[in-house]
Parts: sequence; structure tokens; C-alpha cells
Amino acid sequence: MFGSIYSIYTEQQISAFPIRYNQTLSLSENLFGALLKRNTQTHSELDLKHLLSEKRIKGLWRLMRGYHLEYTAAITAQGFSALAKAATYMLLSFFVDNYLVTSIGTYPIWMISISFILLAGLQGIFTYLSGRLAAKTSENTVRRLRNYLFDHIQHLPFSYHSETDTGELISRCTSDVDSLRRFFNDQAIGIGRISLLFIVNFIALIQLNTKLALISVIAVPFILGISIYFFRKVSKAYEAYQEQDAVLSTTLQENLSGVRVVKAFARQPYEIDKFEKNNWEKFLRGKKLLTIHSLYWPISEVLCGLQMLVGFLVGALMAINGKITVGDYLAYAGLVIWIIFPLRGLGRFIVQMSNGLVSYDRVYKIINENREPIDEGKYKPADGVKGEIIFDHVSFEYEKNDRVLHNISFKADAGKVIALLGSTGSGKTTLVNLLPRFYEYTSGEILLDGFDLRCYSRRFLRQEIGIVEQEPFLFSRSIKENITYGVNREMTREEIEQAAKKAAIHDVILTFPDGYNTLVGERGVTLSGGQKQRIAIARTLLKDPCILILDDSTSSVDTETEGQIRSALESLMKDRTTFIIAHRIQSIMTADLILVLEDGHVTQKGRHTDLVKKAGIYQQIYNMQTRVETELDEELSNAG
Repeated sequence: MFGSIYSIYTEQQISAFPIRYNQTLSLSENLFGALLKRNTQTHSELDLKHLLSEKRIKGLWRLMRGYHLEYTAAITAQGFSALAKAATYMLLSFFVDNYLVTSIGTYPIWMISISFILLAGLQGIFTYLSGRLAAKTSENTVRRLRNYLFDHIQHLPFSYHSETDTGELISRCTSDVDSLRRFFNDQAIGIGRISLLFIVNFIALIQLNTKLALISVIAVPFILGISIYFFRKVSKAYEAYQEQDAVLSTTLQENLSGVRVVKAFARQPYEIDKFEKNNWEKFLRGKKLLTIHSLYWPISEVLCGLQMLVGFLVGALMAINGKITVGDYLAYAGLVIWIIFPLRGLGRFIVQMSNGLVSYDRVYKIINENREPIDEGKYKPADGVKGEIIFDHVSFEYEKNDRVLHNISFKADAGKVIALLGSTGSGKTTLVNLLPRFYEYTSGEILLDGFDLRCYSRRFLRQEIGIVEQEPFLFSRSIKENITYGVNREMTREEIEQAAKKAAIHDVILTFPDGYNTLVGERGVTLSGGQKQRIAIARTLLKDPCILILDDSTSSVDTETEGQIRSALESLMKDRTTFIIAHRIQSIMTADLILVLEDGHVTQKGRHTDLVKKAGIYQQIYNMQTRVETELDEELSNAG
């Protein structure tokens, strides 16, 4: 077979080498160039949750949806490269037997030389095309996966985020995704390349001598068996290593996010010790992983070396005894090298594949999580939301049989102010989190303007509800971008400044060198707690929601600033249903309805003037705070 291939090259092709070579290169570039231009879309619309599979190989193949042709072409190009390599050794055998050992060759030497160059050129072209197509496939597949993961995580429910460490998610979206990139770009294509090299070169060996060919693959079953054994070992070790990497990422992320607290309490030694312990555990798991790898190499090296030694010895004896020619022996020596060492590489790729397969499982677990149905519920009032809210025997539990809220019932008329008072953990924040459907209540009914809350989509509710958190989060952007965050239209400078003035932050912003273009740093680290709170309030003011939730939003400001914000909020709350969570009774004295919560139960409700006269928690808190303020005023008077 290879002799006939060689004859075609020498008799028909080589005499017109310059023209044929250029035509071959042009044809290859046109063919594979067309493949490179195919499917330029990002395929971001693919639903990977329903596309992927628990069966890892099947899932990885589906992950490349839209790039199957390119990847197949990459493997095919490797096959042509292997064919050119095998043909080179067959040509070498022909040259040695017909030109060096004897002088019976009928073709000019220059034609033989050009044949070698042509085959080397073809091998290089197809190797380049294979690498390029494989890189294109892997990079585009992984880019799409990253985009999907980010979008998917954004749409996962609050319950998932409350139970999953941020560091774990970061590890899976970075380290594991990069492991999949290496799988597609190196390991999978490498296995295809090695398999084709083995098949093509083994066929070439059979053409030379069947006995030598069979002797040359004696070690193959043993190498594959060892590779599969180590594959299972490495899978377990790598999964443990990745889990500890996630723990280390979480430790680092928490430390950097809470660096102010760490410094304030001088806990650097404790944090360093904690990090070193987690890092040491990662080191031990990594050491175990590398030990398994290191055991594989000498075993496979010895087997491959013995196989080659036996093959060379048998081949040399056959050449000496005249059973094969010298040219055949030289061709055999080259071909067997390209069987044994790629086979050794196949074992390496099989072992390393375990990393990619483990990473696929870890990524798949995220993708397999159900998204929050953000658009579930189709009712949208034609006249907009008025704001009447009724809780009718509402209960809620984060976990089964562990209720956090118990039979909550009250009515909030449209435009009224509802205040929630209670100790930490009494259920105040949980109650208001039911309104934007961050969580679904377990039993009872919540009505908004006469319709069950589930009739409204989560997207609609969150557009109509403005929230100022107890601990405001600011992005590492300019003050202007933070204030306008969440507003789905272009805002004028006047509108932004008006919201900032109402939140009593405008004058402070003007004192910064870059004004509204000042970068606030990660999580607003360059601003004081009160400044961050007021920027968050300005952000909510600009949104102009129908329903307001103020989660202890004046806790981080001084008394004077609190008074300014309260004045601004009074005008904002006019004709808007507002829920206020506060610890200071002074902040809720004017509320239309005050709910006192204790262990998830409403123990008291009414107006301030009524509750302060009744024995209970509200009266106790009021008396205590009044006494503290009176004593503080007396101390300040005496000091003055």
C-alpha cells in the first residue's frame, strides 16, 4: 500500500512539486479556513442544563455543540499528519534499499529529496491546522461555558447562594473551567492524535513484517491496564485536591472582604494560622496527587523501554538473517518509536483526563441546579401597583420542619408605613424578603392589591420594590454608576444630583476630587459607613419604586444625618407603601402600623401611641432607650 503511495508521489507528483505543493497548501487553507469561519455565533442561547448529561463523555461532546465539525477536522488533520509521518519512513526504507545498499534505484536523487520535503511539509501543515482547529474549539467552548455559568449563577435562587460558599463557586468557574479547556485543547485531541498514530504506524509495520508488528505491541495491554488503574486513583485524588482548593479560595475571599474587621480586632495572626492550615492541607492533597503521577511514569517508562529493546533486538536479528532488508529495519526503528512513545503519552493523557472529567462533574453540579423562575407569574396591573399588602396566616421555613415565621397576619394599606421591631433573629428581614419573592412562603397567603403574590413575576416585583439593605453593597465603580445602578434608562445629571440631595450625600460628593466620577473602591471601601448608606438610599430614591423596604437603613449614620435622611424619606414615602426595619423606636414612632416580632411570631401590633401604653416588649424597649438617651443628655450637659 505504502509502496503504491510512494510511486504516485514519485511518478506523478514530484516532477511538478512547486505547483502541486502550492495547490495543496491553498486547498488546505481554503478547506479549513471555511471551517474556521463556520459557526461564528457564540451559541450563548444554548441551554446547557438540558443539553449536558450525567454521562461525562457524552456531556463533554454535547458541550462542544456547534464546534463538532471543527473538532472532527482537527482529529482528521492529525490522521493525515500521521499518514505523512508513516509514508516518510516507508520512503526511507525504499531509499536505503535501492540507493544505499544497492544501486538499482530508477528515480533521480533530487526527486527522492523533494519527496522527503513534501512529506515533511504536509505533516507540518496538517499538524498546524489540527492545533489551530482544536484551540479554536476549546477556547470558544470554554468561553461559552464561562458566560453560561455566570448567567446561570445570577439566576440561581437565594437559597442556593445562602448555602454555597463564594470561594467554591469561584473555584468551579475558574480552576475547573480551565481544566476543561486543557481537556479539549490538549488531552482529548492528544488521545485522538495518538490513536491515529498507533493505527497508521501499526498498519505500516504490518506492511513491513507481520511478526515484527505483533511483537511491537506486546506491552500495549499492560500499559493501558496500568493507565486505567492510575486513572481511577488520580480521579479521587484530584477531586479531593479541588475541594480543598475551594476551601482555600473561600478563606482568602472572606479575609480580603473582611480586611477592615481583621485589622480592627488585630486578628492577623489568627487569620494567617487559619490560612496556613488550609494551605498545608492543600499541599498534602497536592503531594498525594503528584505522588500518584510520579508512580505512573517509571512503570510506563520501563514497560516502553523493554518493548522497544525487544523490538530492536528481534528486528536486528531478522535483518542479520536476511529476513528483512536494512531499509526495512531502519523504517521499523522509526515506526516503532512512533508507536511506543505515543502509546506512553496515551497513558499520560488517560491519567490526566481524570482531571477534566472531575472538573466536568463539579461544573455540571452547578449547571444542574434549577434556576429561579424569574418570569413565573404573568399578572401585571394595567394601572400599576398601588401597594396594598395583606399577610394572611403566613408561615415560612428555610428547612423542612424548622419554621422561622409563624402565622403572620396583618394588612398594610396602600401608601402606609409599616414598621418592624424585634431582636436580632426574630424574623424581620425574613418577612420583608418574602415581598420580592426572594423566598417563597410555606403556607398562608400574601396578597398585593388583591392578587396572590405568586401571580406577579419576580422580575416585575423587584422592579417595583426598592430595597436599602442594612449593610449596603457598592460596586467598584464611580459614585454616579452606583447611584444609577438598577435604573433601566438614561439618567440626567440633574436627576442624579436631586436623588443625592434627598439622601443628604450631594454636598459630601462634591468634596471629593472627582465628584460623582470618584471611584468608591471594592465594596465601597474608600467611603465611611454612613456615606455608603446614603449612596444606597440615593440609588433607591432614583429607582422611584412603588414599595419601599428600609432594612435598618439609618443604623450607620449619626443622629444629625439620620434626621436629614428621615426628612428626605418622608417625602419619598408619601403615597408609597413602606416597610421599615429598625432598632431605634425614634425611627418608627410615626409609622401607621408597628409589628413587634419575637421568635417569628407577631407578639404586638398597633401604633406607637397605643403600644407604648401596653405592657410588653415594645414598652420595655421604649423605656430602655428613653432612659439611655436621658442619661446621655445629662452627661453631655454636665460635661458642657
